Amino acid sequence: MRPFDRVIIADWSAASKPSPRRPSADAIWLGVADRSGETTQYHRTRASAEAAIVGLLRGRVLLGCDFPMGYPAGFAERLTGVARAEAVWDWLAARITDGPDNANNRFAVAADINRQFGGGPFWGRPAGLTLPDLPERKEVNYPALGLPERRVVERLVPRAQPVWKLYTTGAVGSQSLMGLPQIHRLSQTPGVSVWPFQPPTDLMIAEVYPSLLDRAVRAAGGIKDQTQVQLLARALFRLSASGGLAALLDVPPTEEGWILGAGHSATLEAAL
Repeated sequence: MRPFDRVIIADWSAASKPSPRRPSADAIWLGVADRSGETTQYHRTRASAEAAIVGLLRGRVLLGCDFPMGYPAGFAERLTGVARAEAVWDWLAARITDGPDNANNRFAVAADINRQFGGGPFWGRPAGLTLPDLPERKEVNYPALGLPERRVVERLVPRAQPVWKLYTTGAVGSQSLMGLPQIHRLSQTPGVSVWPFQPPTDLMIAEVYPSLLDRAVRAAGGIKDQTQVQLLARALFRLSASGGLAALLDVPPTEEGWILGAGHSATLEAAL
């Protein structure tokens, strides 16, 4: 596989209003590495970030997004009738609303899914939000529901939070609900592939977990979100240039998706 011309890493957010004007943590950051050097971008809204990403998809590009692109095995078929992650992206794209000011209906959509499943799998919401089908805390018996709580890749990355958790510290489920409609839209672009659901192409999207470089991020300091997208973009760009990215891509296709670099933290660190 030919080296990528550019690597973009997106630290996503499910915020319901624009992030602060001053660059801050817990917002959307893009890290970009290419032959001209490295840059970072701060975005207050998902609409702004998506427009910037689309503008950067020129040449051979790897886009890494820090949210799960698949759910535990069995979820896709029960929700959509098709055991493919792509079916979930399409389903969510038709139901998630996301305004230019970040206003969105993610909690209501999660509650609707829980109702279809007869209780669960999603949990977590603001205490003041009244949604009887979406519990504030985890009350789900996943074995009884017939779904795993965690994906297979999370055995390699146990720090990663379950995709079902939508709110409070470390929650990533809301980022997926808000990010997967974007993945659906980007996947319609000619030449784009979403790995590992499709074979790699010159325009490839993948799930990433910047905390794989947590030790280097802590040592570098600064705003964590900004630092981690910059470092991961650098590591993946250098691995691509040296031919070292192929080992990270050697995983079987799965409806659950996979974290690019899972099990290869030492390789990523060595590329910095």
